[in-house]
Amino acid sequence: MSLAEFEREVAVAPRVAGNDRIWFPKWLRRYELSLRRTPKSPKLPVTREGVLKFSRMLLENGAPAWQRLQAMRALECYRNLVRKTAEPDLADLIQKLAGLTRQEHRGNPYGPPSADELKLLRGRIDPREPRWIQAMRGELRVLHYSYDTEKAYVRWVRRFSQFVGSDTLEDFDETHIGEFLSKLAVDGSVSPSTQNQAQSSLLFLYQVVIGNKLGFISASKARKAETVGVALSREEISRMLPHFHGVPRIMFLLMYGSGLRHKECCRLRVKDVCFDEGHILVRDGKGAKDRITFLPEQATEELRRQIAVARRQHEIDLQQGFGEVYLPFALERKYPHANQRFCWQFVFPSRQRARDRRSGKIRRHHVSNDVFGSAFKRALRICGIEKNAVPHSLRHSFATHLLESGIDIQTVQKLMGHKDVKTTMRYIHVLQKPGHGIRSPADLIGT
Repeated sequence: MSLAEFEREVAVAPRVAGNDRIWFPKWLRRYELSLRRTPKSPKLPVTREGVLKFSRMLLENGAPAWQRLQAMRALECYRNLVRKTAEPDLADLIQKLAGLTRQEHRGNPYGPPSADELKLLRGRIDPREPRWIQAMRGELRVLHYSYDTEKAYVRWVRRFSQFVGSDTLEDFDETHIGEFLSKLAVDGSVSPSTQNQAQSSLLFLYQVVIGNKLGFISASKARKAETVGVALSREEISRMLPHFHGVPRIMFLLMYGSGLRHKECCRLRVKDVCFDEGHILVRDGKGAKDRITFLPEQATEELRRQIAVARRQHEIDLQQGFGEVYLPFALERKYPHANQRFCWQFVFPSRQRARDRRSGKIRRHHVSNDVFGSAFKRALRICGIEKNAVPHSLRHSFATHLLESGIDIQTVQKLMGHKDVKTTMRYIHVLQKPGHGIRSPADLIGT
């Protein structure tokens, strides 16, 4: 039974409620997309391990408990209707998610959002955009993809639409996708990660939004290059620091002294700076992971003053009838008034309020990436540093200098927030240096 047939079965199944008849096929398409496999059978495999992995992936994407529960119930329904078996037993997982949903949604055992809440999730969408892009934006937001991912996916769908010369994308299939991906690899010389992102965006469009079943995609693969991240020396860091002032200076100290990514630093909230404990809680970092890292003593006093400035700005916003800050949808539902509390505000707020692109609300967002990026480029130029350094180089420098100081790699791994120590080793090119005491043969000429 194909997913299209399952959709027809669900539409008439007596035990499936009206809302589930719409959403169960969507979750099955999302599950199929997560498998990342060449289809050998029209039936999807449903294993306990696969279901748990899918649920964890949704959690990492920020999906609230009610969505993970609905997705698991969809898989259970598919198991019963299509695979006609009671294995694997998902009852305990469904019960656990139902409990989490009740906590999150105040008593409703399944907690699906109302039509108004779904409208809030989808937010403002430009009606002038092509219909499939509008539909994809809505699905991405309901499934809690980040705004950066949404922008990237929309950009690739637009490029694919230009490639095929049409906006009626439902008329195309895996053959056209393969040709597009091959053109990116051969003519565009894109990186493997860029090609994978393009493929992921098109798979999402066709399998989740349009609902078409795709077969094997034959495409030339982009070559994977071995790269080493740029790190600055301690002397270069010391030369650059005096050329930063105000907010960029504090950000410089946090990115180099705490190993924060550029976006993590911009998005830092007041509640996650722990002065008494001397550490920073990094929330929802890459891969939706939390971690704890240093709060550099050199940055403490300046950071306290910056938070005092942010507090005064927040008080002014409240007096003028504003003061809300963006919270993920699950948190807004769970803590409906938290978005006006100071502890949830950004440490580095933007100078001006702006309209949220999704919700349409007037809010004060965090500082733009360009604020630090421009200051960083300027400092490189003034110091005459010719390395191809970017703000992320400060994170490379943080890890490199910790290793040079004798900190073990497992500790550095935790501070960096890497799931696998191999990632840490790839980041830290100091590990590739020749051993101490070994000299180049050229330096031994004439000795």
